[in-house]
Amino acid sequence: MSSPATAPLTGPGPQDGKKRKGVGKVLYQVRTVFKRGGRSKKGAPGQTGPAAAVFTSEPAATVPAGQAKPEYENATRIPRIQIHEERAKKLGARFGLEIKPSEWHSNDGDVLRVEKSVRMRIHRECHRCHATFGAGNECPSCQHKRCKKCTRNPVKRTEEERIANREKREALVRRNKQLGPIIPSYDYSENIVLKRPRKAAQDLVYKGQPRMRVRRHCHMCNTLIAGNTKQPRVCDNCGHKRCDDCPRDPDAKKKYPYGYPNDEPGQIFKGIYACQECRKKFPPNTEDGTECQKCSHKKCSDCPRVKPKKIDPAPDPEIMEALRLRMAELKTADS
Repeated sequence: MSSPATAPLTGPGPQDGKKRKGVGKVLYQVRTVFKRGGRSKKGAPGQTGPAAAVFTSEPAATVPAGQAKPEYENATRIPRIQIHEERAKKLGARFGLEIKPSEWHSNDGDVLRVEKSVRMRIHRECHRCHATFGAGNECPSCQHKRCKKCTRNPVKRTEEERIANREKREALVRRNKQLGPIIPSYDYSENIVLKRPRKAAQDLVYKGQPRMRVRRHCHMCNTLIAGNTKQPRVCDNCGHKRCDDCPRDPDAKKKYPYGYPNDEPGQIFKGIYACQECRKKFPPNTEDGTECQKCSHKKCSDCPRVKPKKIDPAPDPEIMEALRLRMAELKTADS
């Protein structure tokens, strides 16, 4: 009696993975990962053909009713959906895709997870045929039993190297503890003092750059115009908008001869305007209709106001004359 013909393999061969490219390769890897994690607890799917008949002919092993299922030590029960979500997240971060675990496999039920310590994988190579050993101690190529001449990867360290490595790790831990990352803190309840230690003298204390506080008061009601008012640059008491007449403490008229920035024209100091034709500046508080000294153009409403800005004050002529006389005294007859 002839033996039954075996059916040809329809699964993907080893060369199918090489042919897949792009999105097809990604989808194949995603499907493989979820199939691997979603196997049922009953084992692999049933076989077909004669092998199935041989399997069913054997008597099934019966489990006594009083015997409970084996429990694993240090095992925690985790939902299956959690594992699928972790795998989908890793695959999505790697290939840049949005993967939903519910579309690939069933997420019902729980699984047991056992936390194990990290172990080092040691590979050994036969010193005769340079083949890699498997789980056993016999070479799969030349049947040589593993000996001390066979190469070990990684190389076994001596006691001195272990002590040196342990000291290196302790030094690295201390260094990371001392030079750890700076975490920003927004708690200003305590005064922070910045110091720079010195060996032979007193520590240097950072006191900050000296700053001058500028205060503006309303000239109508003499109220301080703070920076946190309801409306910017408006007095909260009388609603007056800050102008050039509002006093500034300290005064800086020499630095700002055209008025302070962001101020409105006042009643006393109305600003400085320039001629529309030749851009010649009119004197301060010039009324409309005054002729320009350069082009005889009369000041009108179209003449623009000079933008308030900070300028360097002109040097004092008396100081310059004293400096000139001092330099003349230093000159010698030969020069």
